[in-house]
Amino acid sequence: MSPEVTCPWRGRLPHFQPRTWIEPVVASSQVAASLYDAGLLLVVKASYAAGGSSNHSASPSPRGALEDQQQRAISNFYIIYNLVVGLSPLLSAYGLGWLSDRYHRKISICVSLLGFTLSRLGLLLKVLLDWPVEVLYGAAALNGLCGGFSAFWSGVMALGSLGSSEGRRSVRLILIDMILGLAGFCGSMASGHLFKQIAGHSGQGLILTACSVSCASFALLYSLLVLKVPESVAKPRQELPTVDTVSGTVGTYRTLDPDQLDKQCARGDPPSPGKAKTHKTTISLLFVGAIIYDLAVVGTVDVMPLFVLREPLSWNQVQVGYARAVMLFALIPITTIRSAMSKLIKGSSYGKAFVILQLSLALTGVVTSTLYNKIYQLTMDMFAGSCFAISSVLSFLAIIPISIVAYKEVPWSPYGDIREK
Repeated sequence: MSPEVTCPWRGRLPHFQPRTWIEPVVASSQVAASLYDAGLLLVVKASYAAGGSSNHSASPSPRGALEDQQQRAISNFYIIYNLVVGLSPLLSAYGLGWLSDRYHRKISICVSLLGFTLSRLGLLLKVLLDWPVEVLYGAAALNGLCGGFSAFWSGVMALGSLGSSEGRRSVRLILIDMILGLAGFCGSMASGHLFKQIAGHSGQGLILTACSVSCASFALLYSLLVLKVPESVAKPRQELPTVDTVSGTVGTYRTLDPDQLDKQCARGDPPSPGKAKTHKTTISLLFVGAIIYDLAVVGTVDVMPLFVLREPLSWNQVQVGYARAVMLFALIPITTIRSAMSKLIKGSSYGKAFVILQLSLALTGVVTSTLYNKIYQLTMDMFAGSCFAISSVLSFLAIIPISIVAYKEVPWSPYGDIREK
């Protein structure tokens, strides 16, 4: 073939770069996380059950009282554990996001995966060496000091946003989120079966925690050795000549529809002076909606495992892994909000913007987890489902700020402004 002959697929081949896909990292790390979460719950339950049985032999008490005591002990453990997990990333996550924006996009992902792997190794050592459960607080702190989930997920969202066009960005981010949910579902389904592979208190959970460490190690090695940062696919004609350098906002966000491109941005018309304030208001409303929705979801996720372990349900190790199916698509609204925000900020600010949102959600999760666990302890005997009722109310309240954004940013219609009709 002569050098003048060109391939008919030339223009499409550069977009087909499997090494830029973040999905293998997301899938393997989420399988590791779901195995770890299930293993942590079952290991902590087994530890407190062993302590409760020894106390029971010395001073007999009714079975219901022992179960309530065990539930309170597990709940108190998770209050402290979630505080460590939620607060420790505040010391490092924003710095990792800044370094990712300034130097290399993989910094926040790789560093957070390192802490992620070490924390999973801590649970494995606890099972092997029969350490006290308080050692897991240190493992959680180590994970948080390396950025935790806040730094990791903001880095994933930044790579996903850079590697997709504006019109396909929401689909791309939702696909990543769907892989996160499916991987977590598969890991949770397998967790109970893996936990029961070795009988006896000393070795129970060994295979489960070993699989978690293996998946986390694969994610770390893949991100270090295989993953490449994708080139931005944004077209120059879609960029506006003026940018708000203080807030990082750009363009005009016309609709929450992920596939509706901004007409003014495509023409290259400069925004009016009042547009920057509109962008900030829209971003603020998106933040509020995400936080209120997270208030509802985090409380439910934290209390549900405790709820299904006690009577009358009394789920076993295998059934606990199936609660995950109910929350399979719970994170899709947050992903849609991230996609909407990505169209209002410039690409060089993705790391900082996403990590600020994730840290806000982490702080919300800390407060919510503490409150919901305390509410669950206080209403355990009267109405154990009170936390779920509160979560339902908050889910409806989260619709309000999103509805305001949707009303203010009604998409263009050939029949005129919908609001005028």
